[in-house]
This record gives sequence, structure tokens and C-alpha cells, in this order.
Amino acid sequence: MSKKYANIIVDNRSAQVDRPFTYKIDSEMTHIVKEGMRVVIPFGRGNKLIKGLVISIEENIVVDYKVKSIVDVLDDKPLISNNLIKLSLWIKDRYLASYMDSLQPCLPPGDYKEVNTLVELVDEYKDFQGSSEDHKIIEYLKADETVLLDKLKADLNIKNINMYINGLEAQGVIVTSLAIKTTNKKRKEKWIRIKDKNLPLEEYPKAIGPRAYKQIEIATFLYNSEDYPMKNLLENFNTSLSVLKSLEKKEIIEIFDKIVYRDPIKKYIPNYKKHELNLSQEAVFNRILNGINNKDKINSYLIHGVTGSGKTEIYLQLVEEMLHSGKDSIILVPEISLTPQTIDRFVGRFGEQVAILHSKLSQGERFDQWRKIKEKKVKIVIGARSAVFAPFNNLGLIIIDEEHETTYKSGQNPKYDTIEVAKKRVDLENGTLVMGTATPSLETYYKAKKGEIILLNMSNRVSTNELPIVTLIDMREELNNGNKSIFSLELHRAISENLKQNKQTILFLNRRGFATFVSCRNCGYVCKCKDCDISMTYHRNVDKLRCHYCGITENTPDVCPECGSKYIKYFGIGTQKVEELAKELFPDANIVRMDGDTTVEKGSYERILGDMKEEKIDILIGTQMISKGLDFPEVTLVGIIAADTTLNLPDYRSPEKTFQLVTQVAGRSGRGHNKGRVILQTYNPEHYSIIYSKAQDYINFYNTELPLRKEFLYPPFINLISILIYGESNSKVVEISKKVYNIIEKKIINLYGQGFNNNISGPYPAPLERIKNNFRWQILLKIKDEDLEELKTLVKRVCILNEYKLELDNIKINIDINPSSLL
Repeated sequence: MSKKYANIIVDNRSAQVDRPFTYKIDSEMTHIVKEGMRVVIPFGRGNKLIKGLVISIEENIVVDYKVKSIVDVLDDKPLISNNLIKLSLWIKDRYLASYMDSLQPCLPPGDYKEVNTLVELVDEYKDFQGSSEDHKIIEYLKADETVLLDKLKADLNIKNINMYINGLEAQGVIVTSLAIKTTNKKRKEKWIRIKDKNLPLEEYPKAIGPRAYKQIEIATFLYNSEDYPMKNLLENFNTSLSVLKSLEKKEIIEIFDKIVYRDPIKKYIPNYKKHELNLSQEAVFNRILNGINNKDKINSYLIHGVTGSGKTEIYLQLVEEMLHSGKDSIILVPEISLTPQTIDRFVGRFGEQVAILHSKLSQGERFDQWRKIKEKKVKIVIGARSAVFAPFNNLGLIIIDEEHETTYKSGQNPKYDTIEVAKKRVDLENGTLVMGTATPSLETYYKAKKGEIILLNMSNRVSTNELPIVTLIDMREELNNGNKSIFSLELHRAISENLKQNKQTILFLNRRGFATFVSCRNCGYVCKCKDCDISMTYHRNVDKLRCHYCGITENTPDVCPECGSKYIKYFGIGTQKVEELAKELFPDANIVRMDGDTTVEKGSYERILGDMKEEKIDILIGTQMISKGLDFPEVTLVGIIAADTTLNLPDYRSPEKTFQLVTQVAGRSGRGHNKGRVILQTYNPEHYSIIYSKAQDYINFYNTELPLRKEFLYPPFINLISILIYGESNSKVVEISKKVYNIIEKKIINLYGQGFNNNISGPYPAPLERIKNNFRWQILLKIKDEDLEELKTLVKRVCILNEYKLELDNIKINIDINPSSLL
């Protein structure tokens, strides 16, 4: 018989142990150990027992050292599937991440080492002819309702107990499930049921006592009901626990613990009816469905549809088709677009088939949602970026809404691109990827034009209304005409008219706070964060200066700390200032601000949107939080206070981001039966991104931007590798940056010859030179597709494995493949 060996990853992110370790699977464990399971192994010279994760199993390997054996198996079934392991290993290679960082998104929320397997006896299992070990386990479980697998092993000491557990579960005698120690264990509630329904109802008064009226009333109710929550019963019958305990003592009822899931949806969601598709929607829907049914070679689609064109209804009906075929679906939306409206539509259509995953869930809620997916209790997941790793085993469809959003690129290790990961996952699972947006990213649209993605266009709104009329206001002319307000005369008139007609207005400015910075008019001093060297933002509601990068706050100075002048003043504007000025100009209007400062408390976001939906708000002021995912029929005016905030950022994507943001915000207007209007204020009316966003003309924007990207060597024509070197000693950071640059420069010269300067730049201070008291220097590589793997290997050898023996004490290196921003 051939020997089997497991390749195991341990939870240690040190580069020295970032590799699989090989362990022998002894013969008695051969049929138990599977890929994706956790095992206990002796590790290191001291053979310390630690937990690891099996990522692959091999036979008859050849090694020149003594191979240790696996000591124990912790799981009765794999924590993650083979396909998710393959996906993790692809992420590791693609984004130069560690094994553990790449596996982490696929593992249960929390500490995967603390996951426990719970074993429960099925209440009404049928008698069967099992082994003595089987009956030993059953008798043990009769004494305890739910038992940890670890405790079961320790108490019964049955050799290869996992094998018997698997057999009993296959025969329906027991069920196993997952829970996490401490805070994320399964939540239980007390429930009640009739103990023996074979006793006729008319016998109850005799068994209970004819004068125990409340007990008889409760018993009669339970006899005609299913299991019932104790808490609800006590409230509904206005009774006490002693009454129930008396019934329990008389063996009329039994009180038991029932596992309940922490539900992130705290409100009733009404049914969201199915809409009949119009001709444009139907054409797109049928093209995708035919591709799925015919198993087309190209399994990726881009729906380029204007705002309000009805993309969501297409998503819903595609998911319905997946349900009919028994397949699972993942719907991804940017965190900022995961509004109650979006959730309401999917839950309203599919009910308890839907799980939700996003960052605002508590750890317990997140674990419960993950477990529902893992235990096949749901078929649909809607969530932000990380939901792409939902543990489905029969995935048929991934939908990515607002495909252009930069939040689909992870900023933490592993720094993955969700669109690339989704594409890889549907390839592994024979599924389909559907992306939708009114403003596609240049990279995705370029691939669609090349035929790598099937492009589907929707140029009209679902409603009879056309796209809103956009009026461009040159704020330089406003100033020349004596108007120093942030509101142009046209915007002021339009808001007044909208209020008279009882219509709603949205005012957009992508900068929170009251003032952009505080400066001295006498000497030019600017209040900066002492740890980040970045100007601090003034927040009037707390009368504090706050750094938006590290979060530190300081008191606002009364006099200039530099020269002592009292002429120290706020400059620039933020959403707080817009709110204050709007309340001065429109005192009778109900004005609400929605940004990162006003939505800190749990439920505040939902409350504001609920008030907006119920038309309790006249003017909603906000950042990009209000730019997408919102559909309010009574919003007929959108005012963009300053379209230039993103345009002036030192990043090659600035024109694209400006076009996308302005177009998306404009799309909030006129989505009902009334015609919409947008007033776009700018100091750069001649810029092509402003001109084309006014016309909502993506094609001309794309045709203008693409040649510029090609000329200056930026995606989609090149790959970028950003190497960010940082530490508290500026001189040490500069020294290491130069050494890293010199090593990589030699390889770049070999590849690209005399023109190598176009393909490597730096080292130079990063645009944000100091954050959290760390000095930051940057090297930027521009690499062709055919050279990418070779350069990644070199970067890994230099920056991760440190094969060149650089002195990296107190120095950190951050590597990002194709970053969404160079800031």
C-alpha cells in the first residue's frame, strides 16, 4: 500500500516559514485526512504541538530527511474546499502574498485555529445496526445535547473516532456543525414544545390539574403549534417562568436550547415583486442566459448601462435562473453601495435564501452568515469585496455591480483585485461572471473591446424619462461677478424652486469636515498632523482638527503657533460647511448630512436613508457615500458643489475617477416620473473629463483617455508594481530604497535597454510622504505582460525573501501589483 503525505501550512507569516511542511499520514488516518482540514502536528526542533491546515496530499514522496507524522485531525470535514485552496494559491502567486494571508479570506471569520466542531444527536433518528463504537458515541450524546468533537474524543478515547462520526452523520444519526470559541460560539435560545403529543388533548386537564387554567391554556396552544420561543410565550401569555417549570415537572412540556442565527437584518422586508423586462433588458438577459446554457467559451460579461437602465432587475432574474438550476450566486457591490435599498431588493425577492457579508456586521453576525453558507442553508450571498470568497460548493454565478469602483482592490494583504479573483473563481467552478456599471473602468472596457469579455450595452433608462439635463457652471465667472459663495446663483435658484415644488435635492461634495485646512494669513503656517505631515481637517461640530489618515485629533489654535498672529483661519470647504451654509440660505428646509462623521453609530446610515425614502428630508448633503446605490423618485435636483476635488489629485486615474464620480452622482436625479436636473460647479470647465461627464458620454471619454494612457505607459497597456518602503528613520528608508532600486534597475536595463527610464521611476518620497510617523518612499515599475512573472520573482527575492541581505530592521516594504491609486 502506498504511503500518503500531507503538505501543511502553519499560521506564521514569517518569510522563513512561509512554505508548506510535509508530514506523513499514518495508515489509520489515511481515509480521514482531507485537503482543507486542520490537523495537529509536531513542529520545530522541540516538536511543539501546533495546528496547521492541509493544502494538498501526495503519495510516495522522496525526501532526504525523517518525516514526522500528523498527531491528530481536528475536523470531520474540510473547512475550505479544494477550489478555494486552489484560488488561495493563485492569489499567493499573483499578488506576492504569503500562504497564510492568501488562505485567510477563505477561512471562517475570526481565528481559524479556534474553530470547533459540534456534534449533536438527531432527535428522531431511526434504529440501525451499528458497531459497538457507534453505540458508544450515541449513548454518550444522549446525555449531552451538544458536544465538542474534542471533548468527545477525550472522553471516549475511540481510535479513529472521525471515521465513526462520518459514518453516523452519513446515516442521519448525528449532525455536525462549526462554532468558534469565546465570542463567536453558536447563540442559543430557550424554546418549548409538547413532550408527548400521543397524549390526547382532552386528557391534559386531568394530567395538569383542572384548576391550573393558565397551564392548560399554554399546553393547549403548544399542542396545536410547532416549537415555540420561551421569550415570546412568556410575553404573549403574560405568565411567569414558574408556570412553565411546573408544566415541565409534570412532563407536559420540555424546555430545550435551540441554536439561532444572529440576523444582520433587523427589520421586516416586504416582498419585492418581479418586474417585466423591457426590450433592452430582455436582450441582455437572454444573451447571458444563452451563454450560460450553451457553456460559451467566454464566461465573462460587461453590462454597460446608463444610470437607471435597470441592471439590478437583470441581476435578480439571473439569480432566479441559478436557483432553478440548483446553483449558488454571489452578488458583489462596493461597500459604499451596500445600502438598505440594495439588500431590500434581494432579500425582498429571495427571502431566507440570502446571506449578507460586509464590514459593519459584528464578528458573531459575520460568523453566523458564513456558517449558513457553509452548511448550505442559503443559495445567495450579497456582500462587499470579501464575499467573493463565500464558501459555496456549487457556484454558478458571480455578479459585480459598479465594476469600476476602486474599493474592489484590497488595500491590505493580500492586495487582491476582486475582479481578477472573481474571474479566476468562475473559471475554477465552471461559473459565469457578470459585471455592470454606467462608467466601466478603462481596463475592463479595453478587454471588452478586444473580445476578452462580452460587451452588452443599455443606453436608455427604464423609466420614460431621459437622463437628467446637466448645467455646467464656471465658478471663476461667479467670482468675477462678485459671488463669493460656494453656491452659484443658478444652484441657489434651482434649490429654491425645488423646495417650492416639494421635491428633494442632493448636494454632493467629496470631502467631509468643515474646512480643508487651517492656515495663518500672516506667515502661511498650515496646521499639520505631527505624525503624518498632512494638513489636518477642521470639524466644527467638535471644534477639533482631525487627521483623516491616522485619526489623531487636536485642539484648534487661537493664535498661530509659528508667529503668534491671531489671523489664523479656516480655508477650503467640507460637507459640514456646506450643511451650515445651506441651513442659513434655506432655514425652513429639513437638511441632513450623510458622511463618515454622521454615520458612525450603528443604524444611522439606514435611518437617514429611511427618512429620505419617506420624503422627510428636503436636502441631503454628502460625500461619495450618496453617489451610488440610491434610488429616490422624488430627487429631481443634484448639485455638485466642486467637481474638481478628485481631478487635482496627483494620480494617473484622476480624470477617470472624476468622470465616474460626476456621472454616478448625476445619475441620482430624475429616476422617478419627474424630469431630473444636475448643476455641476467647476473651476476646470475645459477639462475633457468634465466636458464628457456633463454629456454623460463615456465613449468619447474612453477614446480621449486611452491614447494618453498608452503614451505615458499606464494600464491597460502596462502592469504597475508599486514598492513602498517605510519606517520611522527617514535616512534608513532612503538608504534601503536606493539599494532596492539599484538591484531592480539592472534587470530592467537587461529587459528594456536604453529606454529603461520609462519602466522604472524613483526612489522618491511617496505623494503622502509621512503617515503615522512613518516616512514613505516609493519605487514604481512599469512591466509588460510577458515580463511580469520574471520581475515579480525578482521583487520577491529582494523585498520578501531578502536574498540580497539588506538591513531591514525597523523597515517595512509594501508591494502592490497594479494598485488602484499611486497616492
